[in-house]
Amino acid sequence: MVDLQTQYQHIKQEIDAGIQEVIDSAAFIKGKKVTDFQAHLEQYTGAKHVIPVGNGTDALQIALMGLGLKAGDEVITPTFTFIATAEVVALLGLTPVVVDVDWETMNMDLESVRRAITPRTKAIVPVHLFGQCADMEPLMQLAQEHHLYVVEDACQAIGARYTFSNGETKQAGTIGHIGCTSFFPSKNLGCYGDGGAIFTNDDELAARMRAIANHGMVVRYHHEMIGVNSRLDSIQAAVLDAKLPHLDEYIAARQRAAACYDKAFAGNSKLLIPGRQNNSTHVFHQYTLRVAGADRDQLREQLAERGIPAMIYYPVPLHQQKAYLDPRYKDGDFPVAEKLASCVLSLPMHTELDEEQLNYISSAVLELIK
Repeated sequence: MVDLQTQYQHIKQEIDAGIQEVIDSAAFIKGKKVTDFQAHLEQYTGAKHVIPVGNGTDALQIALMGLGLKAGDEVITPTFTFIATAEVVALLGLTPVVVDVDWETMNMDLESVRRAITPRTKAIVPVHLFGQCADMEPLMQLAQEHHLYVVEDACQAIGARYTFSNGETKQAGTIGHIGCTSFFPSKNLGCYGDGGAIFTNDDELAARMRAIANHGMVVRYHHEMIGVNSRLDSIQAAVLDAKLPHLDEYIAARQRAAACYDKAFAGNSKLLIPGRQNNSTHVFHQYTLRVAGADRDQLREQLAERGIPAMIYYPVPLHQQKAYLDPRYKDGDFPVAEKLASCVLSLPMHTELDEEQLNYISSAVLELIK
C-alpha cells in the first residue's frame, strides 16, 4: 500500500544527516530539530502556532482538553472515520454525537450536523477523510451561529487547500479554531515512528495546549492544569524536517497516480471513483473506490492473489462498533456511512507508484470487475 523504502532512498542523504545531527547533539527530547521543524511547518501551513506532539490521537485529545469542555458536553463527529476521532471524546468523559457523511466526498454531511446540534453541543470535529477538506465554509458559519468550537481532524489531509467563496485559500487544519494532524509513517508527511501536531491561530489556546502537552506545566515543576506527556522526539522531527520540503512534490505524485486510476475506471459503472469536494484540493492519502454491483470482499481477495494489496477503510461505522454502541442509534440511522462501509476499497497509493505498477493494478481491477 505504501513504499516507504524507495521514498527513503531518494532522500537518504538528508534523512541520515538529520538523524546523525540529533545523535551528535544528544538532544533527543525537545531539541533544536523539533523547534526547527515547528517553525518550518508554521511557514508551510500558515498557522500562527504549531505544537508538535506524540501522535495524531494525542493531538485530538489535547485540542479538546484545551477547550475546557466539561463531562457530558456533546461533540459532533462523523460516524464514518477512524476510531480515534470519537475515542478521545469518550476518554474525556464527553459525549460523542455521530452524524452521516456525503456519498460522493465521504466527508461530514452538513445537514446531518445541523440536525444533531442541541443545547449541550459544544464542538464539531470534521474529518478531512482520505485527503480532502470537508466543506468548511458553511460548517464554520453554522458553528458561529451556535457558538461552537471547530476542531479539524486533518490527520489524512496535510497540504490540502480549501478555497472560500471570496477566493481566500487556507490549508487543512488551519480553518477551524484548532487543527490536528498525524505523522504516522504512511501519512503524506510521515515520520519513522509516531508523531503529530496541533495548529491554531489563537494565542491563548496555543499557550494552554502547549502546557497541557507538557504535564500542564508552564514554569518547570509548577503545574497549572491537568496535562499529559505528549511530545515529538527529535529524531522524528529530523525525519519530518527532511521530508517537508518535498511534501508538495509528494502530493503531486499522488495526484498523478489518482488521475491514472480515474482514467482507467471512468467507464466502469461498478467502480465509482472518489468524489471531489469542488472547493478543496485532494492530496490522496488514500484512493478509495466504491464498488457497486459487485462483491467488494471477493475483489480484495482476488487482488491479493495477484500481489496487489487493497484495504477497507472503514468496515464498521462508529455507531456499530461494540465499544460505542449507544441506545440513541440503531442500524439504518446513518444509511450513507453504512453503505460506504460495505463497498469502499482503497488501492495502493503512495509517492513511488510508476506507470507500470498503476497499469498492472488498474488492469487487474478491471479484469476482475466486468
